[in-house]
Amino acid sequence: PPMTRFLSLVFALCAATAVQAEDPANGAQLFSNHCATCHGPTGEGDGPMRAVLSVPPADLTALSATNGGTFPLARVVRRIDGTTEVMAHGGPMPIFGLILDGPSEAVLAPDGSEMVAAEAIVDIVSWLQGVQR
Repeated sequence: PPMTRFLSLVFALCAATAVQAEDPANGAQLFSNHCATCHGPTGEGDGPMRAVLSVPPADLTALSATNGGTFPLARVVRRIDGTTEVMAHGGPMPIFGLILDGPSEAVLAPDGSEMVAAEAIVDIVSWLQGVQR
């Protein structure tokens, strides 16, 4: 039916806009500024703070490999913005949701679901997708 085709077109255009809005170069800079101290400059978990942390930072280049070959976009966004776990006395990773707050943007997860997150977080996640082994 024409309405179904129209809605499909609108969804496709929105999806394309969300994907095009990601800026991995900005994500690399944000990662360097906020994440590399623990996760290392390439995201392999070898940052200079590693030796003093009680929980070793994850190798972020292996996220897809440890998730059956699919990048866990929704989980990564929630981990960075702090919505994965609410811990009364903190957790192994700082919550960056407030630090990286700003304009939001939609991003499509591999399963087709849409998430809304701060542009800075979307950019970091976009960069992380590009460094997967």
